Amino acid sequence: MNTKAFALRHIGPREEDQKLMLQTIGVDSLDQLINETVPADIRLKNPLDLDVPMTEYEYLLHIHELSKKNKVYKTYIGLGYHPTITPAVIQRNVLESPGWYTAYTPYQAEIAQGRLEALLNFQTMIMELTGMEIANASLLDESTSAAEAMGLLFAVRERQQKKDDIVKFFVSDRTLPQTLAVLETRANPIGIELVIGKEEEFDFSSDYFGALLQYPGKAGQITDIKSFIEKANAAEIKVAVAADILSLTKLEAPGKFGADVVVGTTQRFGIPMGFGGPHAAYFATKEAYKRFLPGRIIGVTKDADGNRALRMALQTREQHIKRDKATSNICTAQVLLAVMASMYAVYHGPEGLKSIAQRVHNKTVALADALKKLGYKQVNTSYFDTLQIKTKAKRMKRFATKKKINLCYQDRKTVTVSLNETTSMRDLNYLISVFAEAAEKETIVLNHVDPANVIPEALQRKTEFLTSDVFNTYHSETELMRYIKTLERKDLALNHSMIALGSCTMKLNAASEMLPLSIFKWANIHPFVAKKQAKGYFIVLKELEEQLTKITGFAGTSLQPNSGAQGEFAGLMVIRAYHESRGDFHRNICLIPSSAHGTNPASAVMAGMKVVVTKSTEEGNIDVDDLREKAELHKDNLSALMVTYPSTHGVYESAIKEITKIIHDNGGQVYMDGANMNAQVGLTNPGNIGADVCHLNLHKTFAIPHGGGGPGVGPICVAEQLVPFLPGNPIRRTGGDHAISSISGAPFGSALACLISYGYIKMLGSEGLTASTKVAILNANYIKKRLEGSFETLYSGEQGRAAHEMIIDCRPFKTHGIEVTDIAKRLMDYGFHAPTVSFPVNGTMMIEPTESESKAEIDRFCDAMISIKQEIDALSEGESNNVLKNAPHTLDMITANNWDLPYSREYAAYPLDYVRHNKFWPSVRRVDDAYGDRNLICSCAPIEAYQEA
Repeated sequence: MNTKAFALRHIGPREEDQKLMLQTIGVDSLDQLINETVPADIRLKNPLDLDVPMTEYEYLLHIHELSKKNKVYKTYIGLGYHPTITPAVIQRNVLESPGWYTAYTPYQAEIAQGRLEALLNFQTMIMELTGMEIANASLLDESTSAAEAMGLLFAVRERQQKKDDIVKFFVSDRTLPQTLAVLETRANPIGIELVIGKEEEFDFSSDYFGALLQYPGKAGQITDIKSFIEKANAAEIKVAVAADILSLTKLEAPGKFGADVVVGTTQRFGIPMGFGGPHAAYFATKEAYKRFLPGRIIGVTKDADGNRALRMALQTREQHIKRDKATSNICTAQVLLAVMASMYAVYHGPEGLKSIAQRVHNKTVALADALKKLGYKQVNTSYFDTLQIKTKAKRMKRFATKKKINLCYQDRKTVTVSLNETTSMRDLNYLISVFAEAAEKETIVLNHVDPANVIPEALQRKTEFLTSDVFNTYHSETELMRYIKTLERKDLALNHSMIALGSCTMKLNAASEMLPLSIFKWANIHPFVAKKQAKGYFIVLKELEEQLTKITGFAGTSLQPNSGAQGEFAGLMVIRAYHESRGDFHRNICLIPSSAHGTNPASAVMAGMKVVVTKSTEEGNIDVDDLREKAELHKDNLSALMVTYPSTHGVYESAIKEITKIIHDNGGQVYMDGANMNAQVGLTNPGNIGADVCHLNLHKTFAIPHGGGGPGVGPICVAEQLVPFLPGNPIRRTGGDHAISSISGAPFGSALACLISYGYIKMLGSEGLTASTKVAILNANYIKKRLEGSFETLYSGEQGRAAHEMIIDCRPFKTHGIEVTDIAKRLMDYGFHAPTVSFPVNGTMMIEPTESESKAEIDRFCDAMISIKQEIDALSEGESNNVLKNAPHTLDMITANNWDLPYSREYAAYPLDYVRHNKFWPSVRRVDDAYGDRNLICSCAPIEAYQEA
């Protein structure tokens, strides 16, 4: 056994286990199974052209050496990204803990109460700092969050404004440049007219439905947003404010001034810059707009015993329900980073956050005084942490760079300096000395800084925040460590058992892939530093782009989209740009199969396209005749087809090449959703199939962990004709020669997380990647065979095989009074997270085991499913008080003095022997979603408020 091979550690079933599994399936070899599963006409003729795989040890040496090519200067660039201090207790116990980073989105609330509580803390923190009534559980980055705010305000226009077709949206010229670029990308397709100008010159005309202000502005000036919002409200213009989260401990909450939406990033709360991400953005608004709020909301409800419980609220907002009626395509968030930011607030508490902000502000004022004495003109009249200095920028840059200092050069005569929580007295004096040298004057040495406040009285913070116990209790490392562990124990993650979620690919996130995220020279690089300071990053990102380009069979890749849904939108916008470059501005029809994930139609609408749904056959495949008919009907205006392969039903459709040809023959481009790429890598690819663009879920196929619902990364790979249109960035040149404007704020999206996929590919190589795909198919077909006789598989390929996932039908059990939800909840008693429930077919489960799971773990899962089927069969007609309906069973329930159920405590808790050896206890009983939605509480409200509700 080659113990050095990473593939051996990544792939679950041992060689002897694979033989037994193949026997069970009824084939002689793995190759026979693959030949019976994947259509021959789409198979690759040659192996992937990738480097020889590294061992884990070789890779860690390699990534350490590359990190040395990054240069960590003292960085005062600002522009929405700041050096910060990640408390070690949070780094070790959240970022580096598989109990947190391998968890899935908390759809199954009873086994996700820990993450849900951390996210409720996050929402509370945001609501109280912004002064708004409701907040979601994080978004992707500040720029896209601002774009979501614009979209929400457009959707909630007054009736008369809609009737009068009011489409103008004012944006302050003090807004971050990357945010302006993303707003431009989002506005045009849906008919919003952006008007960029000076706040003080805005006329509050009735031609505008909304406005966006930056607070403080990009160069540090704090403007009178209070007066602006008052005038806007009087003119029925709704206002969004992009606010610096740390400054809100000193600045009054925008909600107190009447803002309609407040957005921003929580990166300053202990999250490394990571060359641009991942960072959790925030979004807060008025409760009146809750049905338009993008992303997820965590809410308080009660469980079956009437005890307090948490869950994701208002699920009608989820895109798979709203589809083409959605106002946003947000699917994943940045949960892991939101958890870290919330723990930062828990650890420091309100007084700690005030102290950090005050220290930053004091040093900024001291710096301003020193620069004035050196003869510099500082033009900001009110500021928090950023000074705007008039000087010869080119000369200043030469002196600063020589001293390994990064400043922001706004124009030829303006330099800005943004201080942060890492700025020490030594740093401050060193910075002053550089300015003194540039001015050819003797430096000024500060021995201390005095308390200061240059914020106008009307804008100073007077409202209390973070008053809940959780923010005023865990301030020692011991206490916070235990609090984090308490929450972790409530969550079922991959470190406990397999999570066989169809379409979500919960594979191993190897420790060797994760370790580099904590390396200082990867974590602490600003996304807008000079290229020579980020050589390590550019090597990794360029090679990752090349790796993904080869794997997909395309010609170019952009890593900028920072979620799968962002990738969908980016791919469609590139297609749109391609058509427009040829004068085909009228091509706006997007064909989407009825089985597609709800983000597909939502993304198409966001890209300015009209959705036309195509039928599926009884076998779950695309109805080719219906597709051809609609493609020909709309051939003059056909823009694209969005297709998932293998299909969302878990089948390799043999007609896929015919499907792509139909679209091309009728003038369209083929967008392939990469959700199921784990069944393609090394065997086939989108380019070979005939697609023109695909997005990849790096948090699925390429091993970035789900982190409880994010980070996600969704790069797009494109055919040659689309390369010129890959997305750009206003500050750092990226993308094609005719780049569309930005999809997300940072040039390379969540660059830090890309290290994980880079390592995954480097250590597996061509052979390991292909073996992973084959074993994913093996594991799925093994489950299919083992569950035969207990659960019917709805869809299979032409030779009766599943792809890497399958859908089992749970609808027949309704005759016993059992719903698919009951099976999902009973699985918790067996120690498993349920597969995907009721998608894409109601009353079903979609199971995807991935290649990482061993035969022993898969057998445990199958044993559990078969045991549950036996429990269903044993039910008497009309018997509602049963082990499935009462599931899950908590420790409190099992140990209570009273037990009046018609089955034993032992059977409820330990239905199979293996459960005794590794029992996971759900922390609450079945939650009441409807009650929580009727009595919406989305913050750490005191128990009295909850009881009154």
